[in-house]
Amino acid sequence: MTRGVCILGATGSIGKSTLDVLGRHPDEFAIVALTGNQRVEEMLELCRIHHPQRVVMADSASAERLARLLKQEGMGEILVEAGAAALAEAARMPQVDEVMAAIVGAAGLLPTLAAVEAGKRVYLANKECLVMAGALFMDAVRRHNVTLLPIDSEHNAVFQCFADGRGVRRILLTASGGPFRAWPAEQLATVTPDQACAHPNWVMGRKISVDSATMMNKGLEVIEAHWLFGLPAEQIEVLIHPQSIIHSMVEYVDGSVLAQLGNPDMRTPIAHALAWPERMTSGVASLDLARSPALQFEHPDAQRFPCLGLAFAALRAGGGAPTVLNAANEIAVQAFLDGSLRFADIAPLVHDVLAELSTTAPDSIDAVLATDQEARELARAWLGSGKAAPQVRVS
Repeated sequence: MTRGVCILGATGSIGKSTLDVLGRHPDEFAIVALTGNQRVEEMLELCRIHHPQRVVMADSASAERLARLLKQEGMGEILVEAGAAALAEAARMPQVDEVMAAIVGAAGLLPTLAAVEAGKRVYLANKECLVMAGALFMDAVRRHNVTLLPIDSEHNAVFQCFADGRGVRRILLTASGGPFRAWPAEQLATVTPDQACAHPNWVMGRKISVDSATMMNKGLEVIEAHWLFGLPAEQIEVLIHPQSIIHSMVEYVDGSVLAQLGNPDMRTPIAHALAWPERMTSGVASLDLARSPALQFEHPDAQRFPCLGLAFAALRAGGGAPTVLNAANEIAVQAFLDGSLRFADIAPLVHDVLAELSTTAPDSIDAVLATDQEARELARAWLGSGKAAPQVRVS
């Protein structure tokens, strides 16, 4: 019997890797629904290959164009919709058994929560669900008795090493250090978007690539790990490991340290989650340790990566602080990618918005979204206040 799958964020890097893994096991999975942003041509190609029942695009213009193209190619039976409500409906479809939550950013919260409330098995690649609404989201997971499996390579590694959680001393989340690990700090003011998106080990979207360069991504993963594994900030550490061979580690009170190793390829954690508690092939090459580079480790530089410290501070503050952190960062990163904010000003913007807003714990998803919106408005006001310097262009 095949398992019906919905992929939220099918045209992104995680979505494409998921489809690659699913395509290797056609007798086990059926692609029921795909969602994307505005990449109409890419979604059209996915429809040609996978023939989903339903497709959801971000806006009506993209949906209408896709629908016309599908009709021209004889695939007019595929239902094409647009908008946030349609995303949630796709995740709730009765033909869907499992949902890959791979939409980047706050936009992924509501459709992923819809999947949880519908009792689907959820593969979580959207860390913002737990950063923004950790307590509420995990409460919904428990109430609906949902199997929630982490897809981020770090959290999937911890999941594989965590066993039942007894006797855990700490989690060690590894980080590559991004493209600027060895740059002189004074050069960070001249960083361009293309430089920030040139990750040394992973192929990712532009937003998450910038977050990796600032190490905000690792900070968000610290908050995610807190909710997934029930450990306080004091038991979660970050260790820079430039080779990205060890994806994370768990240390136990007896001195044992368990690590999960593999080539830096997201198909490994995706295949692990899709098959769990079994195993299945992913298409990833075997790790050749004899030929791999020497494995290095170092502590992150707090001066070079202030966003990591801001994330730890938000986790310790609790309440709405992680929601504020994420919202301010999304505005800052987009401003950087648009050319209206320097790379070095991302952290100051986030810091100032965090300092301005209350950390009262939201008691509902509506309250989470209200906090998110308030933080975004304050971040935009910061950008318009004259505090932000534009990017320095380097020839």
